[in-house]
Amino acid sequence: ERPFTITAVRLVCQTKPVNYEGSFASDNELLNKIWYTAAYDVRANLKEDYLEQYIGLIAEAKKNLSIPVIGSICCVSEGGWIDFARRIEEAGADALELNVFFLPADPMVAGAEIERQYLSVVRDVAEKVSVPVAVKISTHFTSPLNMIQGIRQCGAEGVVMFNRFYEPDINTDSVQVMEADIFSTSADLRGSIRWIAMASAAFPDLDIAASTGVHTGADAVKVLLAGASAFEVCSAIYHNGLGVIDRINGYLSGWMTEHRFTSISEFCGRLNYRSVAHPLAYERAQFMKYFAARGE
Repeated sequence: ERPFTITAVRLVCQTKPVNYEGSFASDNELLNKIWYTAAYDVRANLKEDYLEQYIGLIAEAKKNLSIPVIGSICCVSEGGWIDFARRIEEAGADALELNVFFLPADPMVAGAEIERQYLSVVRDVAEKVSVPVAVKISTHFTSPLNMIQGIRQCGAEGVVMFNRFYEPDINTDSVQVMEADIFSTSADLRGSIRWIAMASAAFPDLDIAASTGVHTGADAVKVLLAGASAFEVCSAIYHNGLGVIDRINGYLSGWMTEHRFTSISEFCGRLNYRSVAHPLAYERAQFMKYFAARGE
């Protein structure tokens, strides 16, 4: 074997931002601040290439499309989002969606503090951009309607209901934590319909987009009847391709013709909490009430 000499090593690495995982805590508050400041700096230094690509994608989409372009920001901290929001607006986005989630993993942090962090992000961004801001929220708030009220007061003009999170699962063969299926199904829609119906009744001037569970035209009709003014489709496209959009629109058009509606506004919210004859149907949450109603 002939000897060889290594004269140089070059490593090319490209990263994309991921949610911050783990935590650090000590009885020294200054040390805690130093840790999280360093963690944020590392994240900021690694994400620039990915963010530049995203800004370029928005600019390209705006140049080539006749439909509105909505930029989305995934917020996992209170800092660092205002400049990014401005750049998305400057790239031509017609609106912003703030996809916010702070994992409440610290038992010493009260729910009110978590909500304050959400509202702080919304307020800071809404004050610094001129385009409409919508907030994608989770189902995990103690009082979703109160949280929506706070979001409106902070300057947001719409909400997206609801966020779908990465969820863990457990592999019993390898005895390890694994990633659960990230895609939704139509069954997931039931978790959104109740709160869309109640929110659209409580805030009739609020734009509401349904998210998580819209896979078919029937799913789309359901959320519109509950009070959503728009809906998002993601998992269905991953599973069935872009053609699913035509199929959803085709079903919606046929359903409107069958029921003699000429515009979505004629039936949007027709079955929200305020409009139905028996709003108790949206309030029932306990399993036993189902069987009591059936007389079993």
